[in-house]
Amino acid sequence: MHLQSRVFALSALLAVCGLMEPTLAQETEVQEPAQLAITAIRVEPATPAAETLCRLTVELENTGDRIATQLGFTVTINGRKLPVYESHLFMYPLAPESKSELALFNFWSTETSRPEPANGKLEIDVALREARWMKIETEGDTETWTPLGDVGALPVSRSITVPMSNKTGG
Repeated sequence: MHLQSRVFALSALLAVCGLMEPTLAQETEVQEPAQLAITAIRVEPATPAAETLCRLTVELENTGDRIATQLGFTVTINGRKLPVYESHLFMYPLAPESKSELALFNFWSTETSRPEPANGKLEIDVALREARWMKIETEGDTETWTPLGDVGALPVSRSITVPMSNKTGG
């Protein structure tokens, strides 16, 4: 038996026994659309100078029918990740079918590891990398949070470009 015939026979046998990888058509699953979105990013001051403390806020939209929380973000400024977000989850409850504003961590416009950009602009990318659906109930003085599973279709992200001022910050 030729090598080609043997490979074909082995492939047919594996397919019949269910040991072969499914075909691409069988592997493709329809992914649900994201039910959480970052709809806006705000930085204050709007045109920071070097060495300026900036406030970072995101507007989040929850189009789902459950509360979302345990929000994990990745924030990069001019391509450098801010490490404070790597192991932090925001326990802020996002109400279903609504928009909410969430203050993230403040940041310095420039740092030793991230000097003033040559083009005078801060490229800021915020990604919501993880979140959980949650049932929150209050009975008397007790609030109970019951996890309902991970939010699908993440990460979602949004980027903005913030022009810098020529003045020295403070």
